[in-house]
Amino acid sequence: MTSSRPFRPLILCTLTFAASTLLGCSPTPAPTPSPTPAFASEDEAFAAAEETYRAYNDALNAVDIADPTSFETIYAFSSGSFQRADKENFSRMHAEGQTIAGDAVVLDFTGRRADTQTGTVKALACLDVGDVQVLNVEGASVVNPDRPDVYAIDLEFIDLNGSLLIDASNRAEDEACAGY
Repeated sequence: MTSSRPFRPLILCTLTFAASTLLGCSPTPAPTPSPTPAFASEDEAFAAAEETYRAYNDALNAVDIADPTSFETIYAFSSGSFQRADKENFSRMHAEGQTIAGDAVVLDFTGRRADTQTGTVKALACLDVGDVQVLNVEGASVVNPDRPDVYAIDLEFIDLNGSLLIDASNRAEDEACAGY
């Protein structure tokens, strides 16, 4: 009677060789594509942020509080809590019958930080609101008399589906706008 034992190592060697040959010939998996940066440089990110903020300011100057459909234009430039605050403020102003007279002017815009990969940008803007009045139904100003004509605003922008949007804004305690 012949023994099948000597064939077992031969079969194992053959299977191992076949497996390694097949694995060695399998195609290399396609490389995972690197995420495309939102911006090619910080300067490009800062320019996009400035363009967004100036467009937002122009849209803001065109708002007619009596016509809520005019609010929609400014929402195209914002997101998050910044947009929610605008919606709440304009809805309240409309309900109270307030009006806005005069235009705000962006005097300066300075990029502070940009993450070109994620599209987040931080900047500082100097805004002249000296000609802007918010009036109640009787025509009296509701603007705080201590409001300065020019002040600094810290801004944060995010890239959302290829659009740079204002995501946060806070009045800044910054001397950068003092010269205006």
